[in-house]
Amino acid sequence: MLKSIRHHGLILAVFAAATTGLAATVYTITKSTIDNQALIQQQKLFDQIISPNLYDNNLTKECYLVSKNEALGSSLPHHLYIARKAGKPIAAIIESIAPDGYSGAIKLLVAADFHGKVLGVRVTEHHETPGLGDKIDIRISNWINHFSGKKIDLEHSSHWAVKKDGGDFDQFTGATITPRAVINATKRTAMFIQSVPQKLPTYPTCSN
Repeated sequence: MLKSIRHHGLILAVFAAATTGLAATVYTITKSTIDNQALIQQQKLFDQIISPNLYDNNLTKECYLVSKNEALGSSLPHHLYIARKAGKPIAAIIESIAPDGYSGAIKLLVAADFHGKVLGVRVTEHHETPGLGDKIDIRISNWINHFSGKKIDLEHSSHWAVKKDGGDFDQFTGATITPRAVINATKRTAMFIQSVPQKLPTYPTCSN
């Protein structure tokens, strides 16, 4: 009986080792493919919010981390990508968060130049109510595209609100909290991006 138990235990141990080895091999083989696909999808998202004609560097290769900044909606590290033309920084893409969405935090990707002009915005994650607040999602409506080309500075700041609050942006029928949260987060983020060129030397790179 004891011999049989040992025999079955040995078989299970060998099987477990073989399974672990196979999983490790598959992971090693597929990791580079998965990483490449992730970079491709990331670049496609970048292309939606900043024209490839505006820059000539590899955005994914110039990544920095920004932490503990209220303008970005949380104290967590946010990825910042610098767009350059002939070596000169001309714009940035940065992760941001609208913490005051109707159903929780709304994650954003905001692209803007360093003079307050928003180039594009995309919502990357949200939990807003289907049929109401989910209109911030480009797959549902084109509302998010209305940020493109808008300028933010002291002169134009009053325009950055839903029409109900006297601003330029449409609210959603039955859902004003969601667009208001996204507008305010985009406004804060675009204003923050204007300070990036001066602060850039202080940010650690994403590889650090």
